[in-house]
Amino acid sequence: MKNILILLFVFIVIEGYSQQVDEAKSLLKEVSEKVKGYDNVSIDFKYVLENTAENVRQETRGDVVMEGDKYILNILGITRIYDGKNTYNISPEDEEVTISSNNSDEEDSITPSKMLSFYEDGYTYSLDIVQNVRGRKIQYVKLVPIDSNSEIKSILLGIDAQTKHIYNLIQIGKNGTKTTLTVNSFQTNEPISKTLFTFDVNKFKEYYINKLD
Repeated sequence: MKNILILLFVFIVIEGYSQQVDEAKSLLKEVSEKVKGYDNVSIDFKYVLENTAENVRQETRGDVVMEGDKYILNILGITRIYDGKNTYNISPEDEEVTISSNNSDEEDSITPSKMLSFYEDGYTYSLDIVQNVRGRKIQYVKLVPIDSNSEIKSILLGIDAQTKHIYNLIQIGKNGTKTTLTVNSFQTNEPISKTLFTFDVNKFKEYYINKLD
């Protein structure tokens, strides 16, 4: 009888976990399909990096406009443009532009163009806590990298249960670093210039152009 009860308990736990995985998968699918339905997305966000052991805390704001794989990101005084082929890092302080071609170095990192879809591959996931944030119901999904060599320990993805938009992302590194990105505003299908993601070298004649292989 005792063994039967133990087996029943194990079955209930497994069944409950399986249901959580299915619900998390369904929610993430909704988020992904909704984002892919937009022509473009404009986000204003807060970025916080913390490592208590190293006594490090960095907080800043940024904004990004994305259209397909293309994006223009402004953060920490640097503008980063990706035109679908090359990445341009523009630093007014250094008067330098660094140009790099699309390569595999970013395949495992969460770049702006992947920010709203990175979770589709390479992670296991399950439902986590629900929080009420200023009247908004935020459902968290916990993601754990399948690759055991990943520098990421886990990620909590906060999703607005009503809009199905990402509210925030909390990444925990194996080195103890916690990175939090919180969306302050989320605009879609905005009228944008056709040249927004085009780097115009004529605007940076006084800059040093550093082309990487």
